[in-house]
Amino acid sequence: MMEMYKPTLEPIRRSTLTTNEVAEYLGVSIDTIFKLVREKRIVHFRIGRRILFKKEAIDKWVDEQMKVSVEDEY
Repeated sequence: MMEMYKPTLEPIRRSTLTTNEVAEYLGVSIDTIFKLVREKRIVHFRIGRRILFKKEAIDKWVDEQMKVSVEDEY
């Protein structure tokens, strides 16, 4: 009997992070993330009630926060 060919699919890699993942990634509490979202101070988007983040956008946001922090010192 001939075996049927099944193409192997690459597993889908998510390009988004959840609030819990962003909190862990940044080393802050989940409450801090929710506060930043509520105050519209962190880059995010919603799908339904879910709050999601693009890792690249979070990295860019962190870089911007660092620049502001350094500028504030002078």
